[in-house]
Amino acid sequence: MGSLQRLPLALAPPAPWASDALPFASPDQLDPDLQELLDSASRMLCQWLGSAASRAPLPALGLTPAVAPSVQGLGGDVLLAELQQVMEGAYNPNHPGALAHLDPPPLPASIAAEMVCAGLNNNLLAEELSPSLTRLERSLCAWLAEAIGLPAGSGGVPASGGTLSNLTALVVARQHQGLQGRSDAVVLASSDAHVSLDKALMVMGLPATALRRLPVDPAGRLQSDALADELDRCRLQGVPVLAVVATAGTTVCGAVDPLASIAGLCRSHGAWLHVDGAIGAVYALDPGHAQRVQGLGLADSVTVNPQKLLGITKTSSLLLLAQPQLLAEVFATGLPYMEASWGGSHGGECGLQGTRPAEALKLWLGLRQLGQEGIRAVLDGAIERTATVMDLLRPLQGLALRGGDLHLLAMTPLGLSAGQADHWSQATRQQLLAAQLMLSRPLYQGRHHLKAVLGNPHTRPAQLEQLAAIVASSLTAKP
Repeated sequence: MGSLQRLPLALAPPAPWASDALPFASPDQLDPDLQELLDSASRMLCQWLGSAASRAPLPALGLTPAVAPSVQGLGGDVLLAELQQVMEGAYNPNHPGALAHLDPPPLPASIAAEMVCAGLNNNLLAEELSPSLTRLERSLCAWLAEAIGLPAGSGGVPASGGTLSNLTALVVARQHQGLQGRSDAVVLASSDAHVSLDKALMVMGLPATALRRLPVDPAGRLQSDALADELDRCRLQGVPVLAVVATAGTTVCGAVDPLASIAGLCRSHGAWLHVDGAIGAVYALDPGHAQRVQGLGLADSVTVNPQKLLGITKTSSLLLLAQPQLLAEVFATGLPYMEASWGGSHGGECGLQGTRPAEALKLWLGLRQLGQEGIRAVLDGAIERTATVMDLLRPLQGLALRGGDLHLLAMTPLGLSAGQADHWSQATRQQLLAAQLMLSRPLYQGRHHLKAVLGNPHTRPAQLEQLAAIVASSLTAKP
């Protein structure tokens, strides 16, 4: 064997090793530069949030600062000035008229936890990299799973959004059903199910035809009879069903599929039931609203996104399972470069993500700040605002309203062609934006609609009345 040769050292002077030559926080004492930077950034953020009503929900086009690092690092004043520039061009969810999307204002405790999470910089990949946070995450997932109705012993794992939660659920379902390598396996869902299912099957190597979308009723709910027929057809034809995906809160109408009857069909056919509850599962946290997602606890797995209504800062999504041990059974690799887990399995062994921040921290602290009464108040307010808008719009002649059991409401005029509905939605949205009311413009069943998401706790009756008045006025204008 040849001997090892020592590589020559670089001739250039070495970079300084002393920590005071680099902008890291001191490990020996309170760092005044860090404190000043965080205090200043915090004041900027508080001012931005506190002045939200004076700015439009959708800002004018902002300037983008330089992105490449300069030769010399920048000082705090310059960094803050550039940060302010980015903030001025950001979407403004704290505005009372921000009614377009599932992006509510953030809870103060969740903001604070996000900052602490960044400062701790722990890694949920393995226990020794995040001892207290790993325990907190496990306990929180277990509590949340049981709180939404899953059986004792349930649990799960956070993920960076509902798309990843849904993908993870389908990968677990395929493994549990013994369908690895079966390219003929299918997933059954409604025609209004989220587009993340298409992405999931693509990533899993299944053809686009593997997603069989079934008809919905006039309220946007999956028709149980159609599902029963399709399950029978798959059984007779020998087509393996990887999973049935029900939706608790569709993206446009907020419709909730008949979860209890779907669960019964899945049990009788031996099919895995996943519920995409990214929008609606949080309603199960309060006894007064749990009936809106009745049957949720009968699922094998559930996607929950507290970020969409409860004010938890992004991202906050979880996949919760009745049998959480299946996560490690599917994804465990042994992590040979880490010490053995003392809690059953490392966080990086419980899903597709390895390195993960402690997103459970902001969810935990946000829920602690709200309390059960606060959670109920958020849900009550969302439903009350939706009912108010419905009451204001329902008497209008020639307007089709599509609203489910939750806090989403879509509308489009009757009797218009697809092109005319497109023109109406664009023109009316501009009128609403001029009044600092922002609605979205989804394409649904071949026609553009205007959609209001009524989860913003800052929205008052005056904004809702103005919304209704603008919509009413738009119906009298010629398309």
